Amino acid sequence: QVQLVESGGGLVQTGDSLRLSCTVSGGTFSNYVMAWFRQAPGKEREFVGISWSGFNTVYADSVKGRFTTSRDNAKNTVYLQMNSLKPEDTAVYYCAADVYSGSVYRSMGRYAYWGQGTQVTVSS
Repeated sequence: QVQLVESGGGLVQTGDSLRLSCTVSGGTFSNYVMAWFRQAPGKEREFVGISWSGFNTVYADSVKGRFTTSRDNAKNTVYLQMNSLKPEDTAVYYCAADVYSGSVYRSMGRYAYWGQGTQVTVSS
């Protein structure tokens, strides 16, 4: 059974930073593509970033240059460092995982395993 547990959300002000964590149990962490998504009230869940096979990463244009995802395979944990936060970053953030099979995807339907979500609120 693969389980993802997120932590690190909270209430911050515009321009602040926040780091989210997602710890995975079950399976072989280094084999997983780890993705971040977010869902704002009244909106669809959207792609934020992916990491896979070491240091490979891809980001949504809306967060590029401000957000960084990294992983610690020894701790089975992936991180999302969020800098220069804006009110429009307010959302529930989810981590997701699936076994890497040679391709990576931005579509949430491609990920079999999901965390419970953590709320990030950025006040103006």
